[in-house]
Amino acid sequence: MSQVTTTDLYEATMALSYLREDMRASATFSLFVRELPPGRGFLVAAGLEPALDYLARFRVGRSDVQEFAEALRRPVEDLAPLQGLSFDGQVRAVPEGRLVLAGEPLLEVTAPLPQAQLVETYLLSLLCHQTAVASKAARCVLAGAGRPLVDFSLRRAHGPEAGMQAARLCALVGFAGTSNVAAARRYGIPAAGTMAHSYVEAFGSEEQAFRAFARTHPGPVTFLVDTYDTDRGVATAARVFADLGLGPGCGIRLDSGDLGALARRARTALDAVGLGDVRIIASGGLDEYGVDRLVREGAPIDAYALGSKVGTAADAPYLDAAYKLVEYDGRPVMKLSSAKVTAPGLKQVFRGPGLRDVIGLANEEPPEGMEPMLRTVMRGGLRTEPPETLDTARARFEADLAALPDEARRIEAPVPPVPVVSTRLSALTTVVRHRIEARTGAGRTVPG
Repeated sequence: MSQVTTTDLYEATMALSYLREDMRASATFSLFVRELPPGRGFLVAAGLEPALDYLARFRVGRSDVQEFAEALRRPVEDLAPLQGLSFDGQVRAVPEGRLVLAGEPLLEVTAPLPQAQLVETYLLSLLCHQTAVASKAARCVLAGAGRPLVDFSLRRAHGPEAGMQAARLCALVGFAGTSNVAAARRYGIPAAGTMAHSYVEAFGSEEQAFRAFARTHPGPVTFLVDTYDTDRGVATAARVFADLGLGPGCGIRLDSGDLGALARRARTALDAVGLGDVRIIASGGLDEYGVDRLVREGAPIDAYALGSKVGTAADAPYLDAAYKLVEYDGRPVMKLSSAKVTAPGLKQVFRGPGLRDVIGLANEEPPEGMEPMLRTVMRGGLRTEPPETLDTARARFEADLAALPDEARRIEAPVPPVPVVSTRLSALTTVVRHRIEARTGAGRTVPG
């Protein structure tokens, strides 16, 4: 099924007008986040791989033209200029897994104006959602301080496809597994899971449930121990583990209540009967804030299963992102609207140690000791390299995370690094602003 019409209507109306006005010259659009959400010290670039897949197969077919015509209540013939339009442009982007800051382009598209315009909405939707979720998951990794994390978000995600994306993004930033079987298979992620309260309730007792589960799954098992009384559930699980000779690799899961206090009591009970190698797993509405608190309190929790709040990026579910025209037909352009001013020209981000970033022009030489972050990933509508693996993106993420300043790593009240603007970009911005003001009268005082 075509994804061409998964877009805002005005993208089609603008693209059609460009075609009728023969405005087909090269245009560059820059996709960036204006400001980081509250509580974020960084973002993790994500969504590029599916974005490139989308652009590579983008082509307006007759059925797409018919859908546009129906939406506009116009004859199909009026929309005929759109038919056959495909993407044959260039994409420069920050690779997945890299940390990015406010104002830094995640991606820049250079293509004939109608093409570059028509792909705006889909690209924003892909990159914004996935960058928001990856950034949330990355903070959970920081909070876990090396403890394994498992993605449990599918059932509470904003739809099955969002759940698939969340599993991939959690793996990208270092989660150890996912409960999502389809995602585990598609992306090569270890599948993980335990049991639900309904399973325990279906049996006459917790012990019957645990023994039945162990008979069906003879390998390491994890018992959910808080269906009724947690302390009794732990004691029952310990008895079953001991009777069946289970131990290494097995675990219990705590899903509600005061997880820190319950974990301490459970650890004491398990250790007392020689089950020191049985792990304690915690779940139940946790995200980086809850995990951070439990870790700082010294709760004896070995692993965390994180779902609803992570898969939906609950505390920051959207990004203040934009996809803005920065050059058309060789002419740098910019927006002067109050609080939404954009910078003109094709950009590059230069990164130094400690995420000391400089936003400059694409044709600038890197300052000494700094590396360019955006690279050409598509040319002539074709990928320049094969699709990347999650392992590659994860290694990139880990390297950037290790360089992140301590104040930006904080879970509570992080302070993000602030990139600076290069001298050349600043000078171009001033020139373009003055040119626009001279031509349009913008910036002049209007008589009262």
